Amino acid sequence: MFASALASVPDDAADPVISRDPATGEVLMQTWPTDLEQQVTAARSAYAGWACQPLSTRVDAVRRLTGALRQNSQGLAESIARDTGRPLWDCFAEVETALARVDGCVRAYADRCAHRRHESGANGAVAVRHKPMGVLAVITSYAQPLLTPLAHIAPAILAGNAVIFKPSSRALSTAGLIEQCVTRAGLAADILQMAIAPGDSAMDLALHEGVDGVFFSGSAQVGQSLARKIGGRPGKLLSLEMGGNNAIVVWDTPQIEDAAMLVVQSAFTASGQRASCARRLIVQDAMAEPLLAAIRRLADRIICGGPFDEATPFMGPLIDNRAVDGLIQSFIWLMSRGGRPIKHMARLDPQLPFVSPAIIDVTDMAERPDVELFGPLLQVIRVPDFDSAIAQANATRYGLVSALIGGTQEEYNRFWANVRTGLTHWNRATITELPGVPSGGIGLSGNFRPGGYYEADSCAYPVSSSEMDHPRAMIGTGFAPEI
Repeated sequence: MFASALASVPDDAADPVISRDPATGEVLMQTWPTDLEQQVTAARSAYAGWACQPLSTRVDAVRRLTGALRQNSQGLAESIARDTGRPLWDCFAEVETALARVDGCVRAYADRCAHRRHESGANGAVAVRHKPMGVLAVITSYAQPLLTPLAHIAPAILAGNAVIFKPSSRALSTAGLIEQCVTRAGLAADILQMAIAPGDSAMDLALHEGVDGVFFSGSAQVGQSLARKIGGRPGKLLSLEMGGNNAIVVWDTPQIEDAAMLVVQSAFTASGQRASCARRLIVQDAMAEPLLAAIRRLADRIICGGPFDEATPFMGPLIDNRAVDGLIQSFIWLMSRGGRPIKHMARLDPQLPFVSPAIIDVTDMAERPDVELFGPLLQVIRVPDFDSAIAQANATRYGLVSALIGGTQEEYNRFWANVRTGLTHWNRATITELPGVPSGGIGLSGNFRPGGYYEADSCAYPVSSSEMDHPRAMIGTGFAPEI
């Protein structure tokens, strides 16, 4: 489908969908919207046959998909780099994480959705099996254009669903490679279809009567809109993965340099364009100055550049110039409301979306905006005691990830018990990828449907059965004697 979409312009074509390399501004791909109605019809037809296949057939298909992805790991990493502008080393790390996620979904399905049967003697047996949802829409952003889609697609296919995948228009190259790898794995074309469409058409796909469930990864604003519109349709599953106003708390540690490195990794990896990046640094007042000095020294050394530059960068560009303009305006707004700059944000190229990392102390601001500033902008809040640190970490409607750097075991236990996030780390960066465990957020970050190891729970639903080999019935009361 993807190759044919590029080959010719439909007679009734709408405006083309264009994908650009943020590091160079070059057009990577130009294609045209697909027919969503036709794709949903084809998916429903394909699902009927695929759901009836033995689990072993679907497991083999996922194994072949892992092989196809691994064979194309170099091309996938380079495609991610061109789509997002991220450093090549970071893109290879995403490929490896995605491969592990796809490979691990087989074990997760066996654990979460195994067929269970309990014999009850004369009363027959009680069985629990899982049925696929049907046709699932997977709608993703550009931030992790390989890992995020595959984390939904592979478990969905394994469970017996058909998938319509709508990638971000900024990550079409990587999406096309995913589709090619699925084809190489021997899956029928309509089991996974890629929907090419402008961003606003995601709602049309999600709300389509022929779609049984929606996996959405993106902004809280769009996620909230989906929740409102799907809320009146209890038969349609909705799994939300949204952003975060994530807090990293540094407390009572002599290892200042290590703490500073974890903060820089958390805040500025992927140019801050990852949902799990730290947006707020909450620091013990007594250690704020040495910690901030160490963070500033590291941030001043960060190399910003294109993914294929000779000097390996730590940060690439933002996704586009509009994102840069919005982030700089946010930095200026924070300064105008009482924020004290520690490291100013600067545009590094007049034409391309490269920007330096920025740090601003917002402790004295009367009101701090509870928004996800999606980029390399770290807000600092100084606090006098640990209870205040926990209160500040919770001063957000989001609830994706939090981290405590330093502190004692007792303090971490308090932190873990009281902080409202779906992921909580100790002496690790907020961006830490966790294999073999559930992953997801609460509040404006998610709707209590964790992915990762628990993704299978959203791809199939349990059906309980009472079963006997032969009909057997007895009614003991309520009948008149037989005449």
